[in-house]
Amino acid sequence: MRHRKVKILATLGPASSDEEIIKRLHEAGADLFRINMSHTSHEVMQTLITRIRSVEACSGRAIGILCDLQGPKLRVGRFVAGKVTLQPGQTFSLDNRDEPGDENRVFLPHPENSRGRQAWSPSADRRWQARLESGKG
Repeated sequence: MRHRKVKILATLGPASSDEEIIKRLHEAGADLFRINMSHTSHEVMQTLITRIRSVEACSGRAIGILCDLQGPKLRVGRFVAGKVTLQPGQTFSLDNRDEPGDENRVFLPHPENSRGRQAWSPSADRRWQARLESGKG
């Protein structure tokens, strides 16, 4: 049994999905394994889990599994000029008007987000700030 205050996470991928590699990673200190669900089919995930549990049974030490789920992929509509460059402090709206956008607004073709208007503004440090405003009034 290990007595550490931290856990070591190893991400499984094409070069590290073989059971022998998983065993070596675990022996080297990995306490849990991450499976990236964005790039893994259900069949491959089941195979990886089976391999991890096999290594766990042989080692006698619990191994954690972290399944990293893919977040939403939001895409905006097209722009009249092909693209726009936003300036720090500028307000930019994502809306539900299905028409080409400009430097002030663009179509967000995701009906689950069209209940309000989202205003986005890049700050001077290039981070984005968002404010969701009611679509009423």
